[in-house]
Amino acid sequence: MGLVQAAVGAIGGTLADQWKDFYTVPDGLPATAALFAAVPRGTNAGRGSNTKGSSNIITDGSKIVVPEGYGLLLFQDGKITGFASEAGGYEWRSDDINSKSIFTGGGLVDSLIKQSWERFKFGGQPGSQQAAFFVSLKELPDNRFGTQSEIYWDDGFLNTQVGAITRGSYTLRIVDPILFAKNFVPATYLQPGQVFDFTDMDNAAAAQLFNEVVGSLAPAFSLYTNDPSKGNRITKIQQDSIGFAKSLSDAVEAAYQWKSDRGLAIVKTAIVSIEYDANTRELLKNVQRADALSGARGNSNLQASVAAGLQAAGENGGGAGMMGIGMASGMMGGLGGLQQPVAPAAPAADDPVAKLKKAKEMLDLGLITQADYDALKSKALGL
Repeated sequence: MGLVQAAVGAIGGTLADQWKDFYTVPDGLPATAALFAAVPRGTNAGRGSNTKGSSNIITDGSKIVVPEGYGLLLFQDGKITGFASEAGGYEWRSDDINSKSIFTGGGLVDSLIKQSWERFKFGGQPGSQQAAFFVSLKELPDNRFGTQSEIYWDDGFLNTQVGAITRGSYTLRIVDPILFAKNFVPATYLQPGQVFDFTDMDNAAAAQLFNEVVGSLAPAFSLYTNDPSKGNRITKIQQDSIGFAKSLSDAVEAAYQWKSDRGLAIVKTAIVSIEYDANTRELLKNVQRADALSGARGNSNLQASVAAGLQAAGENGGGAGMMGIGMASGMMGGLGGLQQPVAPAAPAADDPVAKLKKAKEMLDLGLITQADYDALKSKALGL
């Protein structure tokens, strides 16, 4: 009885698999889907219907349409056999006996009898597995990251260790679909009806990526804030989504080899918030104050502060207050050390020898008389 049922099942499945199919993207697909199986359209506006074909066989001559922004991975018996990265329509061609069809010139005997015999040996099932999967080549958004406690890194500009709690999101791109499918996607997602989504909380592989990103945040902040091309400034992170994304991607690659082992890369980041620890906040205040008091603006601010201090000392403490200001100025190197303008030096007193020398030169040149010279000499010497 079992042999008869197997034979009947083999013939029925073989007949259904003679139909050519039209494979497209499944309905209701989330925007963050990264990898999913192509699905056949079994009906065409009520004019045709095939609901009994094998789910793991693609009939020779079937057409697969690849939409923009996606690639197509082809599998035969669990092995990747092809990849198409360009959008457009593709026709499935296979030498596998299970893919042969009487509608594509396979012949009645070749397409039916031989397939039925092969399936009879496997209990009515095809002796092969074929599948087509779409893989997203777009930026995949809404990948979240965040820290529960402070992360710390050495900041070259502030010249100390700083810390912060931060949260945000990043976009992810599959840069090598073959590596991604071979080395990272679990087998459960390489089945019809399954969707690999990085934002799916039940996806253990995606959860692992989240943990690796969080573990890379401290070195990513260090890479960014110590990069001279970014001005070595921590305050620029929130304004530079691409620059920080590169630092984060480099940190992840150094620690976990996302690109080289998994075919993944971080493209952009959006930092929603950064809450620095108390020491870092105080340091940033001091840096901002130093920036405000530098250059010509700092000179004006300091002079105004000194003037206000002198006025307050005169009103409140009289001579004692002025003495305190003077002592403070002396300890800091005088008012000149506070960037006050330096007055030009007063000209030296008249030198009588220099005046007499000049008068003698004028006498020798005939510019003055002997009487004039004697008068100038008496004046210079105070006679």
